Amino acid sequence: MAALLGPVAMLRAWDVDRMTAAAQRAGPRAVAGVQALQQVMAAAMPLDDVGRLQAINQFYNRRILFRDDSAAWGQVDYWASPLETLNAGQGDCEDFAIAKYFSLVALGMPTAKLRLVYVRAQVGGPQGAVQAHMVLAYHAAPDAEPLILDNLLSEIRPASRRPDLAPVFSFNGDGLWQGVGSQTAGDPVARLSRWREALAKARAEGFQ
Repeated sequence: MAALLGPVAMLRAWDVDRMTAAAQRAGPRAVAGVQALQQVMAAAMPLDDVGRLQAINQFYNRRILFRDDSAAWGQVDYWASPLETLNAGQGDCEDFAIAKYFSLVALGMPTAKLRLVYVRAQVGGPQGAVQAHMVLAYHAAPDAEPLILDNLLSEIRPASRRPDLAPVFSFNGDGLWQGVGSQTAGDPVARLSRWREALAKARAEGFQ
């Protein structure tokens, strides 16, 4: 597989051998998912940040079916690793956001540009129900308006065009913040046990 990946195999954040071995242990569906993902990554390598965002967002939104945790994993709240999501072919909003985050980091995008954001989402218009949701936000610069990657929409939109989302807290591999601002809320690995578990699983699968 490594010979087919070209420059992707050289990425520091993507251990091809470990990913291939993990996919083979999981089964044929995982192997097919990893091969498809790495083909998308190889095509996205020459692109700028926005092009890479679009490629990864489109890949997961098209390939993975939305299912809540009870249906997908038989648990009330479960954060899957990228390989688990690819192998199952389904997942909820956290699973989409986590898979996109690790795939973009594997493409060489700095973690400082990416945050997983827990939001209150208003579904069905201004009078619709409010529910917990997770999206992935991209910040071109610390003071730039973030772009939102969401499994509910195929289009990546700036935050100002997502008035249905109210940020609660955000995090990545380096920090935890209130809302999407700069006010720190502690160590995400220490405070978010499910994120700690997802990190460990993803790293065991070849992500960094």
